[in-house]
Amino acid sequence: MNSPTIVYRIHPVDPKLHTFEIVLEIASPDPAGQRLSMPAWIPGSYMIRDFARNVTQLAAESAGQSVATRKLDKQTWICDPCTGPLTIRYQVYAWDLSVRSAHLDTTHAYFNGSSVFLAVDGQTDKPCAVDIQPPARDAVTEVAQWQVATSLPRDGAAKHGFGRYRADDYDALIDHPVEIGNLTFLAWESHGVPHEMAIYGRHDADTDRLAADLKRICETHIDLFGQPAPMDYYLFLVMAVGDGVGGLEHRASTSLICRRDDLPRRGAAGIDKGYRDFLGLCSHEYFHTWNVKRIKPTVFLPYDLSQEVHTPLLWAFEGITSYYDDLGLHRSGLVDTADYLDLLAKTLTRVQRATGRRRQTVTESSFDTWTRFYKQDENAPNAIVSYYTKGAQVALALDLKLRLESDGAATLDDLMRRLWQDFGQRSRGVGDDDIQALASELAGTDLSAFFTKALHSTDDIELADLLGEFGVDWVLRAAANADDAGGRIPTASTPRVVLGARIGEDPVGARVLNVYEHGAAHQAGLSAGDVIIAVDGLRATSKTLDATIARGGERPRTISAFRRDELMSFTLRPLPAPHDTIELRLSEATDASRRERRASWLQD
Repeated sequence: MNSPTIVYRIHPVDPKLHTFEIVLEIASPDPAGQRLSMPAWIPGSYMIRDFARNVTQLAAESAGQSVATRKLDKQTWICDPCTGPLTIRYQVYAWDLSVRSAHLDTTHAYFNGSSVFLAVDGQTDKPCAVDIQPPARDAVTEVAQWQVATSLPRDGAAKHGFGRYRADDYDALIDHPVEIGNLTFLAWESHGVPHEMAIYGRHDADTDRLAADLKRICETHIDLFGQPAPMDYYLFLVMAVGDGVGGLEHRASTSLICRRDDLPRRGAAGIDKGYRDFLGLCSHEYFHTWNVKRIKPTVFLPYDLSQEVHTPLLWAFEGITSYYDDLGLHRSGLVDTADYLDLLAKTLTRVQRATGRRRQTVTESSFDTWTRFYKQDENAPNAIVSYYTKGAQVALALDLKLRLESDGAATLDDLMRRLWQDFGQRSRGVGDDDIQALASELAGTDLSAFFTKALHSTDDIELADLLGEFGVDWVLRAAANADDAGGRIPTASTPRVVLGARIGEDPVGARVLNVYEHGAAHQAGLSAGDVIIAVDGLRATSKTLDATIARGGERPRTISAFRRDELMSFTLRPLPAPHDTIELRLSEATDASRRERRASWLQD
């Protein structure tokens, strides 16, 4: 890399006030006046976040003299012309404990470059250096044991140390998040590539087991796309907290938030739900190393981080990834076939329960993510479909369809490898119709009718028939209880009636969060925001409401609820739980050809 002409120094100047100070040095500013801009969004999280709102005290100087700056819009500044190097000094408020932005307190520092580093307009293709500095040591902020975890290439900094790092350009600079603190590191190699995980937060994880399990997942995905892996080093950054979940992909790393109880406990046998969910999250974000970080929609080459960038293809980049995350757990041997079918059934159940699938296609969901999926309101279940779960359903159907049409000669694995070879490795953008064309080529037949129905209509995909060809029975049933998310029922259940609404806690009673279309709550006139305080004159809470409704059967109930500050009464006629829950079972009566197809699909 050439000597950097743009240098950033980032310093946690006041952890108690959650403030970073950044000094930006520009060797050759625009002689007509240098423009600076802050991204409005971060790739992988499709919502305008206006990171510039956290920038304060921006000032510029050159040769020891102040240079006037003024703001052009919400995220753009311009500095007056100057004849020599330009230095910009500014502060960023960092108090968003998420994978998308920046967070700083007396226990750690975390940042994504898109939320702290101003872009030097006209020079974003130039090499950059960043000097990561420690906070001052005081009685509150103990930094003696703090280390740095990032996939940024080192340029003088010691391993896991403060100091100088580098990036080929601005796009690379903001694609390597940084975690700083008292960290737990675990390391392994997957097909010759060094991998690490850095965990911030209190935990008692079995790190040896975690490293061994992640090694298997990473090698499974590398095997799918083919060696060598597209990175020289990979890093999982994990914030372990009391309650929370999230993940965001990057070119050589991922940022994750998890419940500390979801990490594997020392001495524990088997994989409980929490740990399985965490491994699924790791699998999902790692798959993105290929699918969306390198295989990208044309409109993402390059990213325009100043405004929304619409694409109908998120069903493929998030949905296909959502299909492979749990499938990767099975293929790596971490979950057996029955458990995998349960995970798949839960994903399909989430699609089945969303009546919004009747109103929005998966490509519309992709296109409208900026204003609808990432800004869900109380009517979301009735109005939108998730391109994650519906996209995973499409991916499953496409995988099975390819296998059937080609008599096993082509699979979704083959499609992903072709996307990698033809687009990802060549830095070509994927057009809106490229996946359909490639799938038809692999299948040896025109799949346009399948894609029209799956992507551009609100009709359900006939998955029961497709799965049947692979010796898997699709069972549609009512939920056994409020916690039944799909898959196997652990015990026999009796028919139940339901409220037809999602309920949350409230100090007064049970708050209605969502009212499901055509359900009992909808027909009774209840609305999101209502707080139910009594059923037939007896107090109701979020913990007791479901059981109270179920005990009364289908007889009418009197619901007392506050709407704003007005006490209202509703007549509720509970309805039987709808058949919207999916269970997948290995078929007991299936022929040898179906068993062979199933074994090939699941790699059993």
